Amino acid sequence: MGFRDIGIDLGTASILVYMKGKGIVLREPSVISIDKDSGQVLAVGSEAQRMLGRTPGNIVAMRPLEKGVISDYHITKKMLKYFLNRVTGRQLAGKPRVVICVPSSVTEVEKRAVLDAASEAGAGKTYLIEEPIAAAIGAGLDIARPCGHMVVDIGGGTSDIAVICLGGSVLSESIKVAGNDFDKAIVKYMRKKYNLLIGDGTAERMKMQIGCAFPREEELFMDVTGRNLVSGLPRVIHVSSMEMMEALEEPVQEIAECVHSILERTPPELAADISEQGIIMTGGGSLLYGFDKLLQQLTKIDVRVAEDAVSCVALGTGKALESLDFYSRSALFGHHRGVPVSD
Repeated sequence: MGFRDIGIDLGTASILVYMKGKGIVLREPSVISIDKDSGQVLAVGSEAQRMLGRTPGNIVAMRPLEKGVISDYHITKKMLKYFLNRVTGRQLAGKPRVVICVPSSVTEVEKRAVLDAASEAGAGKTYLIEEPIAAAIGAGLDIARPCGHMVVDIGGGTSDIAVICLGGSVLSESIKVAGNDFDKAIVKYMRKKYNLLIGDGTAERMKMQIGCAFPREEELFMDVTGRNLVSGLPRVIHVSSMEMMEALEEPVQEIAECVHSILERTPPELAADISEQGIIMTGGGSLLYGFDKLLQQLTKIDVRVAEDAVSCVALGTGKALESLDFYSRSALFGHHRGVPVSD
């Protein structure tokens, strides 16, 4: 039965699926397109993402997860079912055990929605694990030891900051400011400064190519095409990386303040551990140039970005699957069709 165990990083921007013994087998945008008239699923993942903002009236392309939680239950269920079928193969008998990541601040109702959606999509026993714990495991930290670790996981919809010790979160906070908010901040800045309307895709390219949270050693520039809001015609603007730092200042500061707030409330023994071990950053948002340098300057603690930061949470769910008995006693919340379970 073990080879069918599955770990899912159910993210706002993308879904990563880990299969026991195989590693990460699927990495797709969490987008689905549906025919509004028939309710039929037309495309999921990359194919559906290409349809965003380009669909005719009867087709809707959407992200069913918002800020790390399910915003449309039925659509999420369809998307999960599609991905589970894709990685397990429809011919498999029985139901796989599944570990799914959720933000650290999800409510009981939101947890129940994830568990029910997974169950109806074809999962067997389903366990939930908090994102920062999964990220810490995926980054290679030994969270079982009596030693404090601090993880800053910046995803697409939420940023989770946690102090972890002895297999669980001692302190954690999840804020709904993350990678998608970086894109929105860039769109807002371009509109305000240049009267230029750009799309989310353009904003994301700007963030990745010239975006920064800390001054770059060498200033970069990029030509950006958008629609002039005064004339209504296309216009090209030459944008610098320093302007991007200005555009991203607000969401970056919000995350930095949350890190500072958690450090202020950390028990002294654990604070000493963190000071010695450093802070680890995971998630796609941590790849914003200079974010680690900014946090290091603010906290006076070494900050490093995990290797393969984007996959850390999915890898962590996978490692939790490999040691399900240990983690089910500490870091996992388990349910099966509405009934708490234990292995």
